[in-house]
Amino acid sequence: MSALLIDAGNTRIKWGVPLAHGLGRWLHEGSVERGQAAQLAQAWLVLGGEVDRVCISNVAGAALQATLTEALHTVFGVTIGIEWFASLAQRAGLRNGYRVPAQLGCDRFAAAIGARALFPEQELVVATCGTATTVDAVSAEGVFLGGMILPGLAMMTQSLAANTAQLPQIGSISNSVGPFADNTGDAIVAGCIAAQAGAIEHALRQRRQVGAAALRCVLAGGAGQLLVPHLALGDAMLEKVDNLVLIGLQAALAADRDH
Repeated sequence: MSALLIDAGNTRIKWGVPLAHGLGRWLHEGSVERGQAAQLAQAWLVLGGEVDRVCISNVAGAALQATLTEALHTVFGVTIGIEWFASLAQRAGLRNGYRVPAQLGCDRFAAAIGARALFPEQELVVATCGTATTVDAVSAEGVFLGGMILPGLAMMTQSLAANTAQLPQIGSISNSVGPFADNTGDAIVAGCIAAQAGAIEHALRQRRQVGAAALRCVLAGGAGQLLVPHLALGDAMLEKVDNLVLIGLQAALAADRDH
């Protein structure tokens, strides 16, 4: 039997059932827009009797929690064990350095656990680029040191259009835009990409200044790929990882079993 892992974000809901061996390898996986959460019950029917427990990272509120619970009970019955993943002082070999550990977003905690599981005992900057962009530091000793939160790439462009009189709404974002654009739409995209990339580069500089060596930048989230051509990482190694929150949930459950 396996676990169904769910990453319920503000824009999309991703899910996966991991293979018995190997992080980030899936027997089944899928995703839907947040507004299509009720359709998940139909998608999960294929899982049949393979799932005996569920672990969910939910940052999208109580209404989505209720929708997911209903879908899970419809497919697996009301006795299915559901863990609503939460940030703790310590889990899966990662110590949470937040002043109040429970206030750390559960998705950030899961992503940090996943990054450390993939790259153990290494200095990490974990950048997740979704509805919001988060840039967090994890020490080689396994301490979540904290991080920064900023609007995501799409939210930045939308905010400019919504709060200014003459700037346009951006329909799509291309990573081929140069740093000095010759039209207003591309100039907005160039500025927002520079802000996102600059936050990641700033985090790497700060870690270098305190002596962190052999840095890895773990880049996740739907907008992450757009930033790759614009990142100046110096000697840091770039690791693009899909489904990092799900990998963190997988690693947390595996650590629980091992202990």
